[in-house]
Amino acid sequence: MRIFIGICLGILMLGWTATVQQPVVLTMLMQGQDIANWRPFVREFESKNPDIRIDMVEGPFDTNLIEGLYTSAFLLGESPYDIINMDIVWVPKFAAAGWVMDLTNRISKEQLSKFIQGNVEGGLYQGRLYRIPHASDAGVLYYRSDLLKKIGAKPPETFQEMIEISQRLKKEEKIPWGYLWQGKQYEGVSAMFVEVLEGFGGFWVNSETLEVGLDRPQAIQAVEFLRNTITNSISPPGVTTYGEEETRLLFQNGSAVFLRNWPYVWRLVNQEGSKVRGKIAIKPMIHAAGYRGGSCLGGWGWGISKTSKHPEEAWRLIQYLTSEAIQKRLILNTGLVPSYKSLFTDPQVVAKYPHYPQLLSVVQQPALRPPLAQYAQASDILQRYLSAAFTGRMSAEQAMQAASGETRNLLGQIKKIQNSQLQTETKS
Repeated sequence: MRIFIGICLGILMLGWTATVQQPVVLTMLMQGQDIANWRPFVREFESKNPDIRIDMVEGPFDTNLIEGLYTSAFLLGESPYDIINMDIVWVPKFAAAGWVMDLTNRISKEQLSKFIQGNVEGGLYQGRLYRIPHASDAGVLYYRSDLLKKIGAKPPETFQEMIEISQRLKKEEKIPWGYLWQGKQYEGVSAMFVEVLEGFGGFWVNSETLEVGLDRPQAIQAVEFLRNTITNSISPPGVTTYGEEETRLLFQNGSAVFLRNWPYVWRLVNQEGSKVRGKIAIKPMIHAAGYRGGSCLGGWGWGISKTSKHPEEAWRLIQYLTSEAIQKRLILNTGLVPSYKSLFTDPQVVAKYPHYPQLLSVVQQPALRPPLAQYAQASDILQRYLSAAFTGRMSAEQAMQAASGETRNLLGQIKKIQNSQLQTETKS
């Protein structure tokens, strides 16, 4: 009998031990390329933290589809994802909906100060932090340094200087186009336009007052400037249908002097076989005389799902993946853009990517898209009317007045909802 009892107790102890030692599983949804980039560091974390296992779920390449999967999961109830890889423009929506945890008190101000300020601001909603940045992105002005040198021209600081250089090179060097930008009706046109709008001293939406600036003279001038690059043959007529890759390929084939695009382009235009290899330079975004330029900030960061059953383990992983040492190794392996200021001038990073110190000046002059919970709807409105103006279906003034009207209606609905919630809270 004693032997039997001993065997039973032994079996129970083994079962209890197995249960105790069972690792926590954290689930994260990511694009395929992101999984490839991060897998070595995630596996390294697991080896150092045997009590945690990471399930990396591969999602579609399109970021809009990734956002849709996150949104659907949250709307259905408890999200299966513990760690949320957030694009900068998702933060207000996810935070306002209560889908992600407030991380404000988990990280010191000293640590946050090491990141690019715009990337930190992109993780804020109503003064609270919901995302820790792990990669930057920003609009960059690329130009043909060989062609400017040939005519003795300095890189432009203003829109007018860029137009004059473009016209001269089109005439003297027979370069087909001067300036390439993204004019297709999609999120990229909003990102591009916020830079030009900044360069003319205008604004889209003031997120604190919900004031709309799209029908102000500066915004109309910004639209007219872009439209005139088409009518004056500085930009190709097809630019109204171009995204990042269409413009990149034209530039890489030697068909233009200037290109507005993202940092990923640098590696591609300098690869073997590129017609402009070694002939390219970058600079911060230009502006109208008397104003300042600004680059639209993109980039990604980690957040924690509000429904996660393992927030402490999730935070341990985020701390590891957003450490400066891990980010440096990631940058050296992938060529992604850092979120730590120090890495733009790190000797090892600069030895491999000599343009990063210039890129630092780009990301430190940000033009942020408005942090609205309904940002997607506001951007859709802007995209539609920019497309109408660029294709000549409406004048710049008509398009911006219409865009302003619809945006004010959208924001008016937001105010009504906020007032209704405030009244309910007051009564309760």
